[in-house]
Formats: sequence, C-alpha cells, structure tokens
Amino acid sequence: MLITSIFLILFFSILGLIFTNSKNNNLLLCNASISTGFILLISLYILLSFDSNVNGFQHLVTYSCGSQVVNFSYSFGLDGVSIYFFFLTTFLIFCCVLFIWKEQNLKQYLIILLSIEAFLLFIFSVLDLMLFYIFFEAILIPMFLMIGYYGSRERKIRAVYLFFYYTLCGSLFFLLGILYIYGKLGTFNLEQLMGWTIFTETEELILWLAFFLSFASKIPMFPFHIWLPEAHVEAPTIGSVLLAGVLLKLGVYGFLRLSLTLLPYASLYYSPLIYLLSLISVIYASFSALRQTDLKRIIAYSSIAHMNLVTLGIFSFNSIGLEGAIIQSISHGFVAGGMFFLIGILYNRYHSRFLYYYSGLVHSMPIYATIFLIFTLANIALPGTSSFTGEFLLLNGIYNKNIFTGIISATGVILSGSYSLWLYNRVTFGNIKENYTIQFLDITLEETLIMIPLIFFILLIGLYPSVFLAPLHLSVDNLLSKI
Repeated sequence: MLITSIFLILFFSILGLIFTNSKNNNLLLCNASISTGFILLISLYILLSFDSNVNGFQHLVTYSCGSQVVNFSYSFGLDGVSIYFFFLTTFLIFCCVLFIWKEQNLKQYLIILLSIEAFLLFIFSVLDLMLFYIFFEAILIPMFLMIGYYGSRERKIRAVYLFFYYTLCGSLFFLLGILYIYGKLGTFNLEQLMGWTIFTETEELILWLAFFLSFASKIPMFPFHIWLPEAHVEAPTIGSVLLAGVLLKLGVYGFLRLSLTLLPYASLYYSPLIYLLSLISVIYASFSALRQTDLKRIIAYSSIAHMNLVTLGIFSFNSIGLEGAIIQSISHGFVAGGMFFLIGILYNRYHSRFLYYYSGLVHSMPIYATIFLIFTLANIALPGTSSFTGEFLLLNGIYNKNIFTGIISATGVILSGSYSLWLYNRVTFGNIKENYTIQFLDITLEETLIMIPLIFFILLIGLYPSVFLAPLHLSVDNLLSKI
C-alpha cells in the first residue's frame, strides 16, 4: 500500500495546486514541499526496509478492472534494480521544489514538476508493458512544457522540438514491438513475460532493434544524442537537473528491465553494436566537452560520456559490470544534478553561462568554490566518491568481458578528469573579471541546504558501497540467469 499512498499523495497535491490561488506562493510552496518531502520519506522507508534476501518484487500492488468480456489487471512493485531509481526520483524532485521557490508563475511550475514525478515513479514501479510505454512517452509532455515555457533563451523552441521528435520517433518502433508481444502472448504482464522463453531467435532480433531505438534515444547514444546538449542549454535549471539526474536513466532502466530480461539472445547477439556505439559516444562526448564554452553544454556532454559507460557495463553480462552500471547510474544522478544546481546558482546571480565571463570565484565565493570542488572530484571518480565505486565495478566488468573494450572505455575516465578539472580551474582560479562578475554574493544558506544531502549520498556510496550493493545481488542474478 506504500506505493499506492505515494500516487494518492501526488494526485491530491496536484489537485490542491490547481485550485490554489496562483498569487499565494507561500501556500503553493507549502503544498508542494510537504507532499514531495513526505513522498521522499516514504521512498526512503521502502529503501531501508527492502529485504535483500527476498527474490522478486516487493511492495506488490495489483489492480483489476473490466468485465467478463474484457479483464485488465496491472501491478506495481519494486525490486533491487528499480528501488534505487525510485528513490533517486523522489530525492531530486524534492530538491527541485526547494530550489524554485523564488520563480515566477510558481503554480504552473509546481504542477509540471509534480506531474513529472508521478510519471517517473509510475515508470520505475509499473509491471505492465503497455502502461510502461504510456508513461515512458507521457513524460515528454511536462518536460516539453517545462523547457518550452520556462527555458532561458530564444532557441528553446528548437531545442524542445528536437527533444520531442528524437525521443518520440524512436519510441514508435517500441510501441509496435509491444503490440506484437501482446498479439502473440495475450498479456502485458511483465512478471509473466519474465518467466517465459517466448520468442524465436529471429523475433528476438527484430524486437530488440525496436526497443533499442527508443532506449538509445533516451540515454542518449551516438548518433541519437543531438537533442541532449540543446535541451540542456535551453532548459531551466531544474529541467537540466531532471534530464541528467533521472530522464537519462530511462534508457538504462529499459535495457535492464526489458531488453536483457525479455530478449537475452538478441542482447548477446547485438552486444558488439552496443560496444561500438558506446565507445564512440564516450570518446566523442569527452572531446566535445573539452571544446565547449557554455557551462551547461560541458556537463551535458559529460553526461553522454558517463551514461554510455553505464551502457557498456550493462552489456558486460556479468554481475560486477551490471551492479557497477546501476550504482554509476544512481551516482550520476546525484553528481550531475548537483553540477547543474551549481551552474543554476551562478546563472541566477550573473545571468550568463558563458565560460569566459567567469574567473577567480574562489576569492568572492569561497564556500561555493569548495562545494564545486567536491562535485568536480566526484565527476572524475575520485576514490571515496560514489562515481569511483560505480566506474571501478563497471570497468572491471567490461574488462572481464572484453579487454580491448575495457582499455578504450577507461580513456573516458581520463578525459573526464581533463574537462572537469579544466572547467573548475577556469571558473574558480585566476583574477576576478570585474566587468562581468560584479556581485560578490556567496552561496546562500538555502542553496547550501540543497547541496548537503547530495554530497552526503555521494560520500556514502563511495565510502560504504556494500550498503547499496546488497539489495542488488539477487535482482542482478535474476537478470543474468536469463542470458
């Protein structure tokens, strides 16, 4: 019933926002912060109470509707894989609500934000293939509105259409694959589908390609990545936080939940294609990040590189690589989310993200520079941070699968250090450019309180990884048993 209570809280919270006076910002913010905070506490309880010794889905809820002629039932549940994505979503949404409390048109902003949370939590908990697809695509609507309406520059319309068409067009083949599965087996229930060996080799190969186009666009993987830098640059701060922190994980989750589980033969067959495209993405995105002058665009290309490392870990087909890929996905949500919050803080003060306008911020914003350093070190996978745990495991898994792929993918870690440290050095050290940065206001207490929980989880995963790895073992073993 905990999952049901979360959806009910979201429904009534959105309903309350709709009927609240748009000028009463305090009541609007109180509604959203209390509801998202309570949802975060419930998801934290679900995570802490998760029994790592129980095989299968926990907190299962099943609903049935229909008649004697048409009977439709669907389930929600969480396993060791989905529970981390579920928690990450509730955590980042709560941080976003706290970050936008001074924004204009707060009512619409909060309705869009809570709608995004509802769709994402549906995706990570639903155990019905058709509902998975519906919410997988429905997330485009509130993100379209957020970027198109609250975006920061004139190119936002172009960016939002790129985002919409790239992700939607790829998913049309995904829909055709789902309909074919239903036509053959007569069910959308994922629990039933996971337990069957259901397709011929030819069917698997075709269905895998249909799923791949959708998931590769969401990650995104070369050459389906064009929309991401544009969307990040034009999106408001919390739009970038959610894009990097959660939405890029939808492709990862799709590969884990559907491709590997339902189509194991095709996943093995097409693994060389994944290795090739992911390696190109890692190297290409890393070098692209080195030549960018927009702060957001640098982190956007960094996200492409890191998420394609995750894809390599998934298709290593061993427990070390898979567990590392999942941990790195969650770590990237905290690290990239924090980096975009920090860039948003700078933008709120100086209204520019052009790299050459910034220099010497350590003199005027020492606390900000210290926090920025922590996230920079996490982005380059310094030992003791969450990224080190994830990248060490997934690179180990990749190396065990294919030495050549492991060596090339490791260069992505080296390049990550190059563009991350270069960015930090340019922004924080040197002389202050007084012609551009005339406000010497360090990070505020409210902003610091948003960053501290992010830092806490980055260090917790890095220093005590076994706590986060334990719930993964049985779920990962179930995935590997299908292959």
